[in-house]
Amino acid sequence: MYGMAQTVTLGISPEGPRPSYMYKVVLLGSMSVGKSSLAYRYVKNDFRELLPTVGCSFFTQILNLEEATVKFEIWDTAGQEKYQSVCHLYYRDAHAALLVYDIANKQTFSRAKLWLEELEKKFLPDEIVIALVGNKTDLAAEREVTTEEGEDFARTKGLLFMETSAKSNHQVNDVFMAIVQELLRREKEKASKPSPRGRVTVDLRASRTSTGCCRS
Repeated sequence: MYGMAQTVTLGISPEGPRPSYMYKVVLLGSMSVGKSSLAYRYVKNDFRELLPTVGCSFFTQILNLEEATVKFEIWDTAGQEKYQSVCHLYYRDAHAALLVYDIANKQTFSRAKLWLEELEKKFLPDEIVIALVGNKTDLAAEREVTTEEGEDFARTKGLLFMETSAKSNHQVNDVFMAIVQELLRREKEKASKPSPRGRVTVDLRASRTSTGCCRS
């Protein structure tokens, strides 16, 4: 099952053992919407004008939260058309996705909607957390997509929504934390539902060992 985190282990808190989860998060969207810059800002707390991603790039981030330890595997995919035929290899088994568009480019908003259609073919709603992200709020003077447009579309589709700026570090951490909170909320929900035999079930599939981004 796609939606369950891969690992449930140690970590001691005053309340007892603290669970650890590993989540695969993919960034999808058109070329030049700032996917790589968002990932870089979140992981490195820095901003760079990065060259277009070839295939995909890969980041990890560990969060030591009060209720759990979370390891993010962040997969930053290429936005160029020529890579889109293989992108499904990168978002396979994802627990969460950021659909990123540029608020100053209406076409990228339309493209984000197409990415959502792709995800809907591969995942049931409870199998993946999806956030719609309007990036580049630092270009507000050139805005082509209103905040209301993004909010309304996200609401109709049951998505998280946030506007960000990797350049000015506006709400970048917030959008990833919103994803974490929703993933952990779903973990609690699953744990509270007994199995047919009355036991709580936990998915202990083997962790992925591949860190190369271009393996199938």
